[in-house]
Amino acid sequence: PSCEIVYAVVYNPALRGEQVLAAIQEAIDGVVRSDCWLRGARRLPSQNASERPVPGEISLLVIHNISLPPGRFGGGFVEQLFLNCLDCTMHPYFERLRGLRVSAHLLIDRRGRLVQFVPCGLRAWHAGESSFAGRANCNDFSVGIELEGTDERPYTKAQYARLVRVTRVLMRAYPAITAERIVGHCDIAPGRKSDPGRAFDWAHYRAALAASD
Repeated sequence: PSCEIVYAVVYNPALRGEQVLAAIQEAIDGVVRSDCWLRGARRLPSQNASERPVPGEISLLVIHNISLPPGRFGGGFVEQLFLNCLDCTMHPYFERLRGLRVSAHLLIDRRGRLVQFVPCGLRAWHAGESSFAGRANCNDFSVGIELEGTDERPYTKAQYARLVRVTRVLMRAYPAITAERIVGHCDIAPGRKSDPGRAFDWAHYRAALAASD
């Protein structure tokens, strides 16, 4: 960020202690560039994307979880899946993923690190068969964020902190994403999907998001 941004954050009398550090971090990675990539995110462009039917229409945020193999974290296998370079001989579970073409816009790992695979202006392939408020094909008008995790294992403080910051950035960039239009994969594909699971603390996330307004 510019020196002016950091100065404004540090000398904002409304901010105290950890709020200052969080605001500085948001200034660093909290910008959606004109090409729809987030500053502060590691960029790994995926071919698994397409044009949105209505360019620029982004009105839904979908939260997912993922781990490969299931329940194991790290190893780079999620990234490899989204980049179509996963070696399916590396683990028996991977055989069922052979030929699968999927992606998400963003991934937040267990340490809170952010990776972006698809620019927000494009349609990532994350939701599958889905609907929200009577409208089908949520990929057409949503941004998808994957949290490295499972339905049952608690997410980390670093993940919640990063998710809140990124959510705020997306809500500013795309005002049609309101608090009521932030959902889990389970909400748009009930019976088919269960993520982010009961381990995801919606109350904590929404309270943190509201407190940071």
